[in-house]
Formats: sequence, structure tokens, C-alpha cells
Amino acid sequence: MAEKSHQEGHPTKAFGWAARDHSGVLSPFNFSRRATGEKDVAFKVLFCGVCHSDLHMIKNEWGISTYPVVPGHEIVGQVTEVGSKVEKFKVGDKVGVGYMIGSCHSCDSCHDDLENYCPEVILTSGGKYHDGTTTYGGFSDIMVADEHYAVRIPENLPLDSGAPLLCAGITVYSPLRFYGLDKPGMHVGVVGLGGLGHVAVKFAKAMGVKVTVISTSLKKKEEALEHLGAHSFLVSRDPDQMQAAAGTMDGIIDTVSAAHPLFPLLGLLKTQGKLVLVGAPVKPLELPVFPLIMGRKIVGGSSIGGMKETQEMIDFAAENNITADVEVIPMDYVNTAFERLAKADVRYRFVIDVGNTLKI
Repeated sequence: MAEKSHQEGHPTKAFGWAARDHSGVLSPFNFSRRATGEKDVAFKVLFCGVCHSDLHMIKNEWGISTYPVVPGHEIVGQVTEVGSKVEKFKVGDKVGVGYMIGSCHSCDSCHDDLENYCPEVILTSGGKYHDGTTTYGGFSDIMVADEHYAVRIPENLPLDSGAPLLCAGITVYSPLRFYGLDKPGMHVGVVGLGGLGHVAVKFAKAMGVKVTVISTSLKKKEEALEHLGAHSFLVSRDPDQMQAAAGTMDGIIDTVSAAHPLFPLLGLLKTQGKLVLVGAPVKPLELPVFPLIMGRKIVGGSSIGGMKETQEMIDFAAENNITADVEVIPMDYVNTAFERLAKADVRYRFVIDVGNTLKI
């Protein structure tokens, strides 16, 4: 396929599944992708992960959704066309797009390779693009993206189980790096063993960190220790276990998106320990101040990562054979998948086989 630019060309017909209202029910949807610009790559979508934030978006639980919503921001595929000024990709390359598809390129965050914190960041699904159009996500047959917001997928990284790394993976990789919780021999806790938590365990282990999974019940103990290889397991509702582990952790990655108490977690931290929140509870959490003052402890947050770091994460995952544990589903199963996701009935990430099952 020849490299070409359609800067003045025509939009491309596209097909996907969309939610039309806050009921969140998805159904087939015809729409258009913009013409492939000089810095754009167009690609055939092969797989797309199903993230918990997709569930929030299709139901407008964050109050920012514009219908129709085509969800999906853990997108991998194969390049079919590149613009005349594209430098990173060629036709046939494997490529990925995550949670963002644009930013302003002029603010401090953009200059510091932190496009994810740009005030004008454009979400891959349900955002407003530079031209004023609504962005449609990866539950669709094709994508068009500025090459800056696409990552190269290494040949040895499986596309289906690699797709969730574009959101879940970078969401936990970035805080491990930024907060300095990536040093061999450190002790890091991971709260919640879901889509985010299970890859947090894998990344932390690959960095040489001792990992303790913290959960509300014993149900996931065998899974955490035997399958994921965590070093220890802690039941947060067991006062004796929590007391025994008090003051032992350098940091904690908290992936839980439901309301939960922070006080018991702060007690697990060493002096100057760091509690990093990456889950997004809808209701505010209560923050006790005395444990922070008495131990010079930090509560921080983190949201995905910039494009440079996202590529670094994908390369690190490929080098260390890190993938998500996935259940691959056909496109027409997606409504059932969202029902199951709402009940946490997935181990640990649904991934849609878009390339083989999206039927027009």
C-alpha cells in the first residue's frame, strides 16, 4: 500500500458499537473517521480492551459523556495508511492507542512529555478533537490518530493480552517509576486485585520489588500468591494481620475505585512512605491527617502516563513478558461483558476480538 496523505481528502466510513444514552446499552453504529492527515496513521483495529472507565462513560457516571459514545481506549491494530510526514510508522506495523489522542503541545506538561496532564488533553473516546468533532474509541473497525499518540507494539508482545497495558499497564507503571517505588528490595503493597492490580503486581515484581497484595477477603489469596507470584497477602479487614504488617511498606499502589478507608493503609507505610491512588472513586474519600504528620507520609495520585513513558512501558512489558490476564470476547458479547464488569465478574480484563468478530 503506497504511503499517501489525504489532508484535503474525504472522511472514511467507519463502523462500530455505541451507547446512545445513559442506559449504557451498546448497538451497531455507522459513523465517519477523519481523512488521514499528513501526520496521521490509519489502522485496522484488531483488539480493544474493556476498561472500567468505559463503563463510567457509557452510563455518563462522570457527567462528561456526549452521546453517542463509542467506547474503547486500549486499542491495538495494524497500520493501513500513513500520512506524508509520518516518521515513526509504516504500513503493516503493529500499533497501539491508549486513553488520549491529542493535547495542546504548548503547555509545560506537554513540553515535559506529560501530555496526559495537559489541561486540553483529548480523550480517545468521548472527547472533543481539535476540529470540534467528538472522538470515537476502539470498539470500531478503523482508527485514525496523530502518530505522536500512537505507540509501537513490539513483535513479541501478544496483541490481545497486550492491549490492556495501554491503559491498565501505564496507570500502574507510571506511579511505580515516578514515586520511586521501583528499586529492587523495596516493599510495595497493591490494594485490589482487578484489572489494574494484577498488572501492578507483575510490573513491580519485574522491577525487583517485594509485593504484598492487600484485599478485603481471603478469596484472592491463592490467585495472588500462586498465579501472580506475589510475595505475601494481607486481608485488610483482619486487624491482627494489619497490625503485624504495620510500618513495613515503602509504598502502596491503591487501585480500588470504590469508597474505602485510607487510615488502615497509611498504618502499613514506613516513615516517609507513599500511598498512591490510581483508582477513581466517584465519592470523595476521607483523609486522616495525623498519620501523615506523625510519619511524614505522602498521599498522591497518578493518571496514565505521557507518550514517551507509555512507549517505555510497552517495551519494558515486552522485555519482561508482562501481559494482562484476559478473557477474549466477540463484539456482540459486549453488553453482557459490561454487566459482568459491573459485578467484577472478570479475570481480569475483557478484550474484544474486533478484527474477527465486528460484523457490519
